[in-house]
Amino acid sequence: MITRSLIIKVDSEINLKQLEQSDSKDIFETIDSQRLYLGRWLPFVEKTKALSDTEGFVKSIVNAPGESFEYVFTIRKNNEFVGLIGFRGTDRINNKTEIGYWLSELYQKQGIVTKSVNQLCDFAFDEQGINRVQIKCAVKNQASNNIPVRLGFKFEGIERSGELLSGNAYTDLNVYSKLKGDRRSGN
Repeated sequence: MITRSLIIKVDSEINLKQLEQSDSKDIFETIDSQRLYLGRWLPFVEKTKALSDTEGFVKSIVNAPGESFEYVFTIRKNNEFVGLIGFRGTDRINNKTEIGYWLSELYQKQGIVTKSVNQLCDFAFDEQGINRVQIKCAVKNQASNNIPVRLGFKFEGIERSGELLSGNAYTDLNVYSKLKGDRRSGN
């Protein structure tokens, strides 16, 4: 059985709290109040029209069966909801996963996501037996691309037309990875 009430302490102000159904309202209100900002790079914003949409998304994560369960966390600064971070597309046979994240515009440029990704990598490598973590960022989303670069991820290449954004426009994605062994070797 998977424990579903995990909290990962990032620093004295920031915690990653495992997603719960009760988080739906905070998530929806953040998306709804920042549609233009968040919608530029996040394809789900356009389809998130009502609280029930977010409730359905959260329910699909929280109630996922064991074999398809993914750890997803709210990012909280001083217990205030500021964003989401988590694993997606985890391949348990090959011990690899992808980290996705988004952060409220009001909390940008504070190092919150960089610190959170770093902690989530430690959790993946040390607690989940993951060997490879990847991050994909829209080529033109410089703020998002800075995070894996700062954390020593290796740039692997570009996934052409890798994500469909609002307005039916495809964007290329930069693909970065970090291996468990990269931490020891300093690579």
